[in-house]
Amino acid sequence: MPNYVRNWVPGGTYFFTVALRDRQADLLTRYVDALREAMRATRVRYPFSIIAIVVLPDHSHCLWTLPPGDHDFATRWKSIKSRFSRAVPRTALARPDGLRTGERGLWQRRYWEHTIRDEGDLANHIDYIHINPVKHGHVSRAADWPHSSIHRFIADGIVSSDWATEIADSAFGEPSAR
Repeated sequence: MPNYVRNWVPGGTYFFTVALRDRQADLLTRYVDALREAMRATRVRYPFSIIAIVVLPDHSHCLWTLPPGDHDFATRWKSIKSRFSRAVPRTALARPDGLRTGERGLWQRRYWEHTIRDEGDLANHIDYIHINPVKHGHVSRAADWPHSSIHRFIADGIVSSDWATEIADSAFGEPSAR
């Protein structure tokens, strides 16, 4: 297995993808309040700003900015995953080997992270986050997905409520300009 090296940038902005171990599960949307609380509690102890987020049944994408001088997103993800796992009923998706070790096994052990390089990179990742429910066939318009920061972007006048229809028509090519 290759030795993956993470890019630690103090005060950096990062795009993340985290996923459940069982990609057929719906725990993230079924227990979305537990996920919100896990993020809220983690942010109290380890501050970070959420720029954009979408929560799908089996995975989530988000953009965070860490405080100046801080690069420790790993501790934050460990806290969020752990808090969420403890909040989900014990009967939900316990792995057979996890029953023996006490490990819940809800999450994939790793996650994807990408350091945002510039404003264009940031805009592309925000678009990717907001179009994801459409891409996965959950809704036909991004504004119709309830677990997305697109609603804040619409309320702030950054995008319109029909924003995703333009992108969906391009067959999920490069995100369109705002």
